[in-house]
This record gives sequence, C-alpha cells and structure tokens, in this order.
Amino acid sequence: MKTTNPLSQSHKILFLNTLAFTVCFACWTLNGVLVTFLVDNGIFHWSVVQVGWLLGIPILTGSVMRLPIGILTDKFGGKYVFSLLLLLSSIPLFLLPYADSFFMFAVLSFFFGMVGTSFAVGIGYTSIWYPKEWQGRALGIFGMGNAGAAITTFLAPSLLNHFSTEDPQNGWKILPVIYAVALVIIGIAFLIFATNKKLENNTKTVSQMLQSLKSARVWRFGAYYFLVFGCFVAYSQWLLPNFMNVYQTSLVMGGLFATLFSLPSGVIRAFGGYLSDKFGARKVMYWVLSSSVVLSALLMIPKMEITTTGPGVLATKKGTVTSVSNENIKVGNTDFAIAQKNENENENENENAIFPTKTSWQQVVVQQNQTVKKKELLAKGITVIKFDANMWVFLILVILIGISWGIGKAAVYKHIPEYFPTEVGVVGGMVGMIGGLGGFFGPIIFGYLLTSTGIWSSSWIFILVFSIICLIWMHYTITKMMNEKQPNLSKLIDTQ
Repeated sequence: MKTTNPLSQSHKILFLNTLAFTVCFACWTLNGVLVTFLVDNGIFHWSVVQVGWLLGIPILTGSVMRLPIGILTDKFGGKYVFSLLLLLSSIPLFLLPYADSFFMFAVLSFFFGMVGTSFAVGIGYTSIWYPKEWQGRALGIFGMGNAGAAITTFLAPSLLNHFSTEDPQNGWKILPVIYAVALVIIGIAFLIFATNKKLENNTKTVSQMLQSLKSARVWRFGAYYFLVFGCFVAYSQWLLPNFMNVYQTSLVMGGLFATLFSLPSGVIRAFGGYLSDKFGARKVMYWVLSSSVVLSALLMIPKMEITTTGPGVLATKKGTVTSVSNENIKVGNTDFAIAQKNENENENENENAIFPTKTSWQQVVVQQNQTVKKKELLAKGITVIKFDANMWVFLILVILIGISWGIGKAAVYKHIPEYFPTEVGVVGGMVGMIGGLGGFFGPIIFGYLLTSTGIWSSSWIFILVFSIICLIWMHYTITKMMNEKQPNLSKLIDTQ
C-alpha cells in the first residue's frame, strides 16, 4: 500500500504561498520606482510632498489592513482569501494607466496597496499546514517573498526605459498592466491548485478573536517586528538618497547598494526559520537584537571632520622673544621647534582610510621682542581628526544588519504559532501591521532627524535606541518569567 508523505501537500501550499507573496511584495513596492520615473521624466509634475505620499500610501494600506485580513484568514481559510486578494488587487493596477492626476494615482495606489496584506494571509495559511517543529522553516521560506522588492528594483527601471523608447509619454503604462496580469495568473493558480484549510472547530466570534490583542506579548512581538521588518522597509527606500548625498554615488550605483541591503535580508529569512527551529526563537532574537545594537552603534558614527585644540608650546622660563619664524621661536637663548602642517598630505589615501586619521600642527601666537612669562603659550596646538566613514565598510555593515534583521523576521513569527496557536492570523496580522507601520513612519522619522541634526547617520541613532529598548524589554520579560516559574532556581543563580 502506497503511503503519502503528509508534508508533500504542505510543501505545495508553501510553494504557492511563497510565489504569491513574492509577486505581491513586488507590486507593493512598485510606486518606489514608477513614481520616481514619472517625475524624473517630467510626465507628472508632482511636488516632493506628493511623491512622498504616493510612496507611502501603498505601504500604509498594506499595513493597517493586515489585521482584518488575518481575521478573515482564520475564519474562512487562506485559499479563498488569498485568491480574492490577488484578483481584486489586480483591478487598480489595470486602471493605473488611466490615472491622469495626483488624486487618481493616490486612490489607485491605496487599493493596490492591499497586496501588502498578503503577508498576514500567508502566515496564517502556511502555519496551519505544518507541525510545530517545521513552522520556523516554513514561515522563513514563505518570508523569502520579501525579495520581491529586489525584483522590482532590478527589473522595473530597465522595463520602463525599454517601453518608453518609442513612446516616452505613455510607454510606462505597460508596466502596471504586466504586474496586474501576474496577480491574475497567480490568483487563478491558487484557486485551481491550492487546498483550503482552516482551524478546526473555530467558532470564535470576531470580538473573541480580538481578545488576544490585549496580551502585552503581542505588542512586544510587534515592537520587534517594527525594528526588523519596518526599519528594513524604511531603509530600503532611505539608503539610496543616503549613498547619493554622503558618498556622491550615481543613481544606478546607489540603487545597486540599496539592493545589496534588501536582497540578502529577504533570502536569509529561510535560514532564520531553520535557526529558530533548531535553537529556539528566543535565543535567535537575543543574537539579532544584540547584533542590531552593535552594528547600529558603528553605523551611527557620521562622516566628519573635527578641529580641536592640540598640544601647544609653552615658555619654560620668563624672557623676551628674540626670534620668530614658522619653524622656530627663540626666547632668550632657548629655541622652541614649531610643528608644521603637512600641506602635501595625500587626500585620496585619507578618503580610503578605514579608521579615523589625525593631523596636528602648531601656530605661533607671539611676536618678536614680546616679553613672556614662564608657562605662557608661545604656539597653540591644532589637531584635526577626520573620519571618512569608508563607503565599503559602511556598505558591509549595512548588509550585515540587513541579514541580522532578515533572520529576526523569521524568529519573530516563529513565536506566534507557539504562543497563539488558534489565533495565528489575527496575531500575525497585528504584528505585521505594526511592522508595516514602521516602513511607513520610518522615512518620516529619519527625515525629521536629518532636518533637526543635519547628520545623515542620525537615523542609526534611532535604530540604536530602539534596538536597546527591544533587547531590554525582552530580557526583562524572560527574567521575570523565570523568577515566577522557577523561583528556587533564580535564588540559586543569584547566590553563585
């Protein structure tokens, strides 16, 4: 008798979920490329504020609607919710070529931003197909769909340029139609090949399902996800102007560097799920939050040049200055050498330096025939400390923190089916909503910090502070749980 591997059906559903989420995430980030192209080519004359809203509206919609979509997934099953979401979200994309004003573009962006809720559907639909020991890996593989953002970053600019070669004014209209067709194809495939499954004996009302949101644990998971996902989305947009302003890179190179941040972070998510299954999500989150603290502390050091007072030259005794030159001061019969500024210093070597460089020299402050007292200053010291924040070191650190956050994304969602096995859609939707709001508010916060401080790296100060808060919150909660459940053990540890 032939036996069927129970995981084979689960793997098929996982494949469909991941494919659908990848396409949805690519659509969710479409405006980042499309709106920039339309403004740069003078097709629409939108202000900076209007462009900001068009970039943020789909992110906002896909974030705040994750909770109700998660509830629907728990109630009716992922097959029909996901299929309907894909098919309905294609309609505004089909209509986007007819948009001829900011208002119409904003309204259609609002509706196709619903594809961002696909994460809440996929989390609930995927987790129900897998046993506990497999859920971390499964959810991590599903989360690899974040790489859809990198697909848009790579392909959309080239497609827009190609379509606009013969028709510069209207060529762009083909792109949203291609994305819409992709949604329709995946939606139909979902209806044909997916098998619906929902929680057994789930007779809870909506108000009963929402009771889990009163748990502080949900909001703690949301705070983690605000960091590892929300700030990831925010930096996917923020890094491009950062590289162009700080390191004077071209648009293409800056975009490539931003992709090097986002692509590994999405792909590594599956590995984060494996680590969460093997070592436990809590231990993985300790490493993720700790690495976020360390890396953001390094990234917050700005590219700067500091001029400060250095070692000067003091008179060793009372006397009269008999000779003054740039290299030497003579007081009575005593000579004092003056350190000179090196005008021939190789600027290119300094710019490529990994560590801060220091230059010191001295400047004469006395005149010939001047009477000086003992310990009086003859030449003041000047020291310039220059830190160029080497671009390649900065890029490596950015990639590393992106990888850390990618692992953290999987670890956060590994917690949810363990603590809320019957409310995965609701809790997953809420946590996803909080994280998505991080992607919307992140650039706004970064912009205010940049305006108030004038320093691009000020955004990393925010990340550092928020990472520390999350780490302390998690450690405090775990310590409190240990003290409550194992008081004798905690007393024993305290005495060692």
